[in-house]
Amino acid sequence: MTTPRKAPPNGFWAQAAADPDRTILFAPDGQRWSAGRLHAAANRLVHGLRAAGMETGDAFAVVLPNGAEFLTAYLAASQAGFYLVPVNHHLVGPEIAWIVADSGAKVLIAHERYGDAARAAAEEAGLPAAHRYAVGGPVASFRPYHALTDGLRDAPPGGRTLGWVMNYTSGTTGRPRGIRRPLPGKPPEEAHLGGFLGIFGIKPFDGNVHLVCSPLYHTAVLQFAGAALHIGHPLVVMDTWAPEEMLRLIDTHACTHTHMVPTQFHRLLALPEEVRARYDVSSVRHAIHGAAPCPDHVKRAMIEWWGTCVEEYYAASEGGGAFATAEDWLKKPGTVGRAWPISELAVLDDDGRPLPPGELGTVYMRMTTGGFSYHKDEAKTRRNRIGDFFTVGDLGHLDEDGYLFLRDRRIDMIISGGVNIYPAEIEAALLTHPAVADAAVFGIPHPDWGEEVKAVVEPAEGHAPDAALASGILAHCAERLAGYKRPKSLDFIASMPRDPNGKLYKRRLRDPYWRGHRRPL
Repeated sequence: MTTPRKAPPNGFWAQAAADPDRTILFAPDGQRWSAGRLHAAANRLVHGLRAAGMETGDAFAVVLPNGAEFLTAYLAASQAGFYLVPVNHHLVGPEIAWIVADSGAKVLIAHERYGDAARAAAEEAGLPAAHRYAVGGPVASFRPYHALTDGLRDAPPGGRTLGWVMNYTSGTTGRPRGIRRPLPGKPPEEAHLGGFLGIFGIKPFDGNVHLVCSPLYHTAVLQFAGAALHIGHPLVVMDTWAPEEMLRLIDTHACTHTHMVPTQFHRLLALPEEVRARYDVSSVRHAIHGAAPCPDHVKRAMIEWWGTCVEEYYAASEGGGAFATAEDWLKKPGTVGRAWPISELAVLDDDGRPLPPGELGTVYMRMTTGGFSYHKDEAKTRRNRIGDFFTVGDLGHLDEDGYLFLRDRRIDMIISGGVNIYPAEIEAALLTHPAVADAAVFGIPHPDWGEEVKAVVEPAEGHAPDAALASGILAHCAERLAGYKRPKSLDFIASMPRDPNGKLYKRRLRDPYWRGHRRPL
């Protein structure tokens, strides 16, 4: 008779102490990390940061690729009462400098592959050279990372208290702002940091393996990965995403859950059938997607391929949110779900009054677990709130059963001749054309109507971006969209400006058309 294996305790630190030899991380460089090794690395980093002068409530910033150092920083901050500030490594020097300075980061840890931008940022932010550390190789004016941790104790630090991640919003309407939550002043074990995954029906241990297939600097990606660590799930971490490599890792490690974005679905579905058939993805129990709208035909195709593990959530870096199982979505196509147990949803009119089911308004949310403020921007904190509810500017409606349906962000809505036009619907129609790899729609100036609809398309491989293709794509739209919604013109782009999480930098596309004009919104 086999004695059932006792589940390790909840919380990474307790698990690492109870079973230090258990493999907890399959790193992108091929290394396997035990829980004890990762625990010791996080402890040494806490000791090093404290030796560098950091105290409870202080912040440190990282410009790192996915890997062990990023997770070490997360675990160090979480147990030492620090704020970890993850920086999008696609940003340039002045953008990184803004975040470092605004957050008050006392230490900057950067990888050599982003060394030029990090060095320029550190200089502009006035960060002392003694507080700059380079991972992976030398960076001018940075000390090597090992100088921060070598020779320090592996033992847990004293005075352990819960810290937070301080994410910065994407800054689509100006400077990004830090989302800062008050520190609770309690030991990290009391925070139940893995409980978040229970919202999606993901259980502790239970043979689960989490695949990290997007950058950890993204709010949701780090939250999912961190929660998985705390409920005993090994992490398989990708540095850069490629569709076939993702399938290979799922097959090799029997991955059970992951966080994805619709762009990844689109790229996976574009793989040849013989490539898709080469890998077994039946281990996946939860393929949870968010961060961007998912066209209906893409969602249906993924459900047909992967089954009902394809699930959706709606949230923001500030908090969330809603969740829809595949069954929910098939019953109510287009929904992003109902409110999480720890969240509330409301759809309000421009005067802040609740709207009845089916009426379009601005989506507001409230987290029952606590609030936040925009760092150094109380005006924005107040402006985006009504009572305890906040908004990020999305438009949508609730149905009679409490399911949320989104239209677009208010800033992206096109007003042409007084008619509201929602780009997401047009983008979804464009993506059904076989020659369209990616698409963006926005308003551009028109002397009579105020705005007209412009489409920008990234052609699929093997399709020339010429007038014939543009004509064919516009004709395709004419068969699927009302006249007022159809793009009046179409431009091609070699590569759409998206970050690896699928978030489209639409402002970069739209702004050149508005130079010398004032948008009506």
